[in-house]
Amino acid sequence: MKVVSSELTTEQLVEHLHEARARLLELIADLDDQQMIGPRLAIVNPLRWEIAHVAHFQEFWLLRHQRGHEPIPPAANLESDKLYDSARVHHDTRWDLPLPSKQTTIEYTQRILDRVSEEVLKHPAKPDANGYDDNYFLHLSLLHEDMHNEAITYTRQTLGYDAPLLGKSHGGTEGWRESETEKSGDVMIQGETFRLGSELDSGFVFDNELRAHEVTVAPFAISRTATSNAEFQAFVEAGGYRHREFWSANGWRWREGANAELPLYWRQTDGEWQRRVFDRWVRLEANLPVIHVNWFEADAYCRWAGRRLPTEAEWELAAAGIGKRNFPWGEEATTPERANLDWQALDAGCLLPVDALPAGDSEFGIRQMIGNVWEWTATDFAPFPGFAPGPYKEYSEPWFPNQGEAHKVLRGGCWATRSRLIRNNYRNFYKPDRRDVWAGFRTCAK
Repeated sequence: MKVVSSELTTEQLVEHLHEARARLLELIADLDDQQMIGPRLAIVNPLRWEIAHVAHFQEFWLLRHQRGHEPIPPAANLESDKLYDSARVHHDTRWDLPLPSKQTTIEYTQRILDRVSEEVLKHPAKPDANGYDDNYFLHLSLLHEDMHNEAITYTRQTLGYDAPLLGKSHGGTEGWRESETEKSGDVMIQGETFRLGSELDSGFVFDNELRAHEVTVAPFAISRTATSNAEFQAFVEAGGYRHREFWSANGWRWREGANAELPLYWRQTDGEWQRRVFDRWVRLEANLPVIHVNWFEADAYCRWAGRRLPTEAEWELAAAGIGKRNFPWGEEATTPERANLDWQALDAGCLLPVDALPAGDSEFGIRQMIGNVWEWTATDFAPFPGFAPGPYKEYSEPWFPNQGEAHKVLRGGCWATRSRLIRNNYRNFYKPDRRDVWAGFRTCAK
C-alpha cells in the first residue's frame, strides 16, 4: 500500500510545530484567565478550551492513534477526552467545563508537544492500516494548529481585545507597494476544461480537495481586485441594506433577524465612516478590501451592482491558470512581496490596499488571489467526485450539504493565514451568515 505522507521531513515538521506553538502562546500572552474564557458565543470558543484542544488533537493522532499510548490528563482527576474532544464535547457546553487555569493549560500543551517531538524523532511508528504515517499526522496537526491560531486572531477581533503582540517571527512591510498600472476593471478569461482540485500525488492535501477532476468553465470576466471599502460604501449609502430586491430570500431573513444595516464593525460618527480593528476605531480606508461581510451581504452587493460572485471553479482557474500553478505567481515560495499572510501586515493595520503586491498577480493579471482577505464564492461546499474521508473524518464530511443552510466555499486565505497552509487549491468553508471571519469577495460580470 502506498504510504500517504508529507513532502516535509520529520525534523522539519517538528520544527514547524514548535514555531506554531510559539505563535499560539504569543497570541494569548497578554490575556488573563477571565479573558481566556470570554462570553458564550456561537462563533468563538473559550480560549482556555481552544489551546488545549489543539494539544489534545496532536496527542490523539501521534501518541494514541499511531502508538497506542494512554491519554495524558491536563490535571489531576480530569480526563482530556471529556474536555477537549471536539467531536464529543458540544460547542455550547465548553464554557461549563471544569477547565484548568491558563497556566496549567499551557503546561499541558507543552507536555504533549515535548512528548510528541520525542516520540516521532526517536521512535518512528509504522504507517497505520490505511497507509498514513507519522509525517502525515504531524502535518495534519501542524495545519490544524495554524487554523486555530487564525481563529484565535479573529476571536480577539470579535471580543474587542487589543491587537496581539507578536515577536521576531512577525514580518515587516518592506517591499510592499501599490501597483503602478491600472488596477480597475475586469479580466476576460476564455472558456477552458481543466482539473479542479488536488491530485493524489500532491503531497499533503485535505480530503475535500480530492480528487481532482475535469470541469469545463465557460468564458467569464472577473475583477482584477477584491471589492474595496469604497465600493461597498456606495452600496450602503444607496440603501442596499434596506432594499429587499437586492437580497435572496434567506439573505433577507438573515438581515432582518440580525437587524443588519452596515457591515460588521462599521459605524458613522460625525459624518465619517469608521471601522473597528481589534479595540480601536479607525477611519474607513477607501482602498482597503471590504472585510467581515458574510455571503449574504456579498451576494446582495452583487445584485445591486449588476454583478455576481465567481464559482469555485472560476476562482481556481483565475488563480491557478491553465497549467495549474500552486500559487497565482507560479511555484516559488510565498514572500511578503507576493501575498499578505502570516500576520505580516499587523503593524500596518492588518490589511493592504486592493492594488498592492503586483508581484503576486496570477498569469491573467489578477491581484491578491492569495492573502489579505478570504474570498466568498458562489459555490456550496460539497464533496468532489470520488470523495473519501481522510483519517480525521470530522474535518469535511459533517459539513457537506444536509437539510440546513449549505456552507459556502471560500478561497485564497487572509492576512492571518499561514503561508504553509494556503495554496490555490485549498478550500475553506463557512455558513453564509458568518461575518466574524476575515472574509471579503471579488465579483464577476454577469
